[in-house]
Order: sequence, then structure tokens, then C-alpha cells
Amino acid sequence: MSGQAQLALPGLAAEAAAEWVWSEETGEEIDVTAFVHETVMRAPVVSALAPGAGVYVDVTVGGGGHTEGILEAHPEARVIALDRDDVALAAAKERLAPFGDRVTFVKTPFGDVVSALAAAGLSEVDGLCADLGVSSPQLDDAARGMSFRREGPIDMRMDRSGGETALELVDRLSDDELADIIFHYGEEKRSRRIARSVKRALAEGQLVTTLDLRRAIVRAVGPVRVGGVDPATRTFQALRIAVNGELDQLETLLGALPRIIRVDGRVAILSFHSLEDRLVKRALHDRDVWEPLTKKPVVATEEEGAANPRARSAKLRSARRIVRIAASPWGAAPETSGIHRKVRDR
Repeated sequence: MSGQAQLALPGLAAEAAAEWVWSEETGEEIDVTAFVHETVMRAPVVSALAPGAGVYVDVTVGGGGHTEGILEAHPEARVIALDRDDVALAAAKERLAPFGDRVTFVKTPFGDVVSALAAAGLSEVDGLCADLGVSSPQLDDAARGMSFRREGPIDMRMDRSGGETALELVDRLSDDELADIIFHYGEEKRSRRIARSVKRALAEGQLVTTLDLRRAIVRAVGPVRVGGVDPATRTFQALRIAVNGELDQLETLLGALPRIIRVDGRVAILSFHSLEDRLVKRALHDRDVWEPLTKKPVVATEEEGAANPRARSAKLRSARRIVRIAASPWGAAPETSGIHRKVRDR
């Protein structure tokens, strides 16, 4: 298979390579003994949702910062809080305990939002927020294996209670299949060389930890950094996305939005790399279903970027749910055409 004959993967269209990639390199010293996560663009997210006396869903509650902002903004607001990370849920429950039964916690991937709402007796909500980024505690916990800055097992699962690890994925895939994942999910042009080097390290018993994985990548492409991005960044991103089915989950969530957001309800979605942002932009582009709240995505202020380096890659897209009125021979009638993808069971 040639370097250009890449296989099509779920969640991706044949578009030009994106120009930006999230980097975990912040340089700060971090205490990993607790789930401490700096909420990204908390005020803009809450402002976009304009909370009222309704029900909202935070599909990635993480440390609970966005949910806390919603609950503080209106005394009658309620939130259904989702996350598939047990540690994150525990931290959110502790942080949000003062709000009592105004918040309901559900352990589930955000792609299962329809089922989670149904279990709570809901079919629609007044607003939804999603922070698609990997949290600081997830990156900084070496045992999770998501970072090339700390030595740990090559795991990368957000929910460590089950599922395939990144090392098991590498072992299962052929050289070409691994290269396709690195190419598509990491937008890494040197995917063939990297895949061969990683598989060779595995065959030689030299692929055990995250630092082994980085060494295999560097052997393939060299230590040169382009624009300050470590040569392992894109490959680690690709494997994490594949292990957690992140883009499949996002497509399912976006396809469900027109059904679960009531008219005049709002969505606010934070993305951290171009693959996510491309999907969100496309989903909210249907003007029969959504009215964008801003012409361009909102980005973090310079002050927030300086205080929280991981906010620098964030892009916030928000929109209001609408129903266009189409003329007909029998008079005006509501029309709700738009994104109506089948929600796949996960």
C-alpha cells in the first residue's frame, strides 16, 4: 500500500490536512495526587448557554467547573453530568456536593447521551455543553499512559475498567492499519515510517512503556521539532483517539443534538484539535437547525492562555436551536430538516 492509499476511517472526510494540533507541552510542574483540572473558558461556555430555570446536560463533566458555572448562574437550573472516567466523576461529585439534587451524575461516554437522558426521564434539554479536551489529571497521571512526558504503561484508556489498551491495539493491527490510524487521527505524514518502527520495537520486546513508544517514534523521524511540537505528539494523539473511539463518540453526539435540544435551547462545544473542530463546525452549519451565536469560534483570552497553557488550543463553537418555517400550499408549517443520523449503540 502506498503512502497515499490510506484507508477511510470513521468520523473523517477526505479533506485537506488541518493546520493546527494540540500539544501537551506546558512545561509546568504538576501535582498528580488529586484530580485538579483548570476549567477551560468557563465564563464563555456558561454565557453561551445562558442558563435559566431548565435542565442542562454536561456530557464531559470532568472536574465539574462548567457544571458549577451553570448551577451558580441560575438557582433553578439542573444538570445531568456525564463522564466515563471514574476518577473525574468522584472529583465532580465532591466539588458539586453543595448543589445537592440539582445535579445528577451518570457514568457513560458522551456518545450515549440519548440513553442517559432517557434513563433520567428526559427526551429534551435546554442546553448542552461538551469539553472535548483531555483533562490535566488524565495526562499527568503516568499510570494512564497518555503522555510521552511521563513513563507509564501504554494504556491511554479514559475508562480503565475495560476495553483495549493502546499497546493491545498496536499489537493487533498490521503495519498498514497502524499507519492509517496515525495518518488519519494524528494527521501525521510520516505515519508509514513511524508504524514500522513501532511494530519493530514491539517485535523486539522494546515496547513496554510510553517512553519506549516515544523512542520508537524518534527513531523513525528524528528528534527535530516543527513549530515546537514534539515528534511524538501526533502519534500519541492518534492512538488515544482510536483507543477511546473519540471521533465516533463525537459524531454520535452531534447527530443526536437536533433531537435532544429543544427549540431555543443552546449548545456550547469546546474542541482542542482540528479533527474535532471540523466535525463540530460541520454539524452546526445547518441553518435550518442552528443559529450560530458567534461568527467565528471563541478562543481563550491571552490572560487565560498564560494562566492555563492548555486553553491555548481551545475553540468554542455555540449555537441556538431553531426551527425554520417553510411555506407550503397549505400555509406555513415547521420544518426540522438537518442532521438526522442514526444514533449507533456503543
